[in-house]
Amino acid sequence: MHDEPKTLDPTARPATTTVPAATTAPPGAAVAGDSSARGRAQRWTLGLVTVGLVLAALNLRPAITSLGALLEEVSAGLHMSGTVAGVLTSVPPLCFAVFGITAPRLARRFGPAAVVCAGMAAIFTGLILRPFAGGTVGFLAASALALMGIAVSNVLMPVIVKRYFPDRIGSMTGLYSMALALGTSIAAAATVPMTAALGGDWRIGLGVWAAIAALAVLPWIPLVRDRDRVTTETRTTTAATETAAPRITRSRTAWALGCYFGLQATGAYITMGWMPQIFRDAGVPASTAGVLLAVTMVMGVPLAFVIPRLATRMKNQGPIVVALGLCGLAGYTGLFLAPAAGAWVWALLLGVSNCSFPLALTMIGMRSRTGAGVVRLSAFAQSVGYLISIPGPLLVGVLYQHSGGWGLPIVLMGGLMVPQMIVGTLAGRDRTVEDES
Repeated sequence: MHDEPKTLDPTARPATTTVPAATTAPPGAAVAGDSSARGRAQRWTLGLVTVGLVLAALNLRPAITSLGALLEEVSAGLHMSGTVAGVLTSVPPLCFAVFGITAPRLARRFGPAAVVCAGMAAIFTGLILRPFAGGTVGFLAASALALMGIAVSNVLMPVIVKRYFPDRIGSMTGLYSMALALGTSIAAAATVPMTAALGGDWRIGLGVWAAIAALAVLPWIPLVRDRDRVTTETRTTTAATETAAPRITRSRTAWALGCYFGLQATGAYITMGWMPQIFRDAGVPASTAGVLLAVTMVMGVPLAFVIPRLATRMKNQGPIVVALGLCGLAGYTGLFLAPAAGAWVWALLLGVSNCSFPLALTMIGMRSRTGAGVVRLSAFAQSVGYLISIPGPLLVGVLYQHSGGWGLPIVLMGGLMVPQMIVGTLAGRDRTVEDES
């Protein structure tokens, strides 16, 4: 899905826990027994981390997509205007921009596993509190708490994979990426029918997702003390990101990547926050509108594997940028002309367009020669990008409220695809930030 983890250095040598070599230990049965016990402990730890990764990834989007499916009921129940509802849909990128930056420092101090455990606990607390908040302010505060947990956990997922599975980075990243897309899609498709089955109260329909978040806390509790995994590599990576930032601002490619990341994130959060409501206002049943959002989100599962591989085989990624952008333009055109008649087609096209996210991450990894350069480019592009994406969902809400329909908001959504294709083409050129800075 989309919203999305910070790119780590793909060329860096993975740090591993130092284990005494067998040749340095005295021979004997005691050594064999000790090695066997150590092996069992390592297998138990890796199994626990695997379960923790899957459960954590399942919880990185339901707080957003479940709200999108019930936005009409939540707005009516809390007496929100269209503008306030727009603010609500702008909270996720704001939290990702603000709190995601703190994740490396927190991991350096407490350990990545401990921070992810705290992140899952924050998601649970926010999800269980927000349905029962007394008003809009309380609802926003509880949502921000859950999103804070999502932000730090989102950033640290690749760190966990690299630390515990240095020889299986691709397969484990694919595993948690699929779990993330699955959680996104299930929350979008199941929230409305589940709410109806539980009596029709939107508060219960939102609060039920806290149960999965509670389960996600459990595997990380035994890993909280695993502080030895915080190594010199983590500290060096964080230091490089912080000290090299001023130079990256002189690179046109870095700014193009930041703008591209921001515009694709804008489209993603507008889609997650408003697409079900667009379909519902066009006469599509609420449950079907949730499934349509799920279809859009689930497109990221197969394409997240295909697009990066294709992009790395091309020197210039501009053609892929344009192809994805044209899919977005076609989808928004369909929403404008016949939202209900071609709903499934528009959902598929917008799902393809939203796969600009893995393309953006792939280009970040290709636009620097060095590992340290990739890390600081990722930090810069994602920070700038999430800040750029904040006004989009809010502006859609304002236009919807003041125009009384979806015509102008959809024109805005489609219009944003044009600058996205332009800056994406610039970012996709065969050059590196070192050439410019």
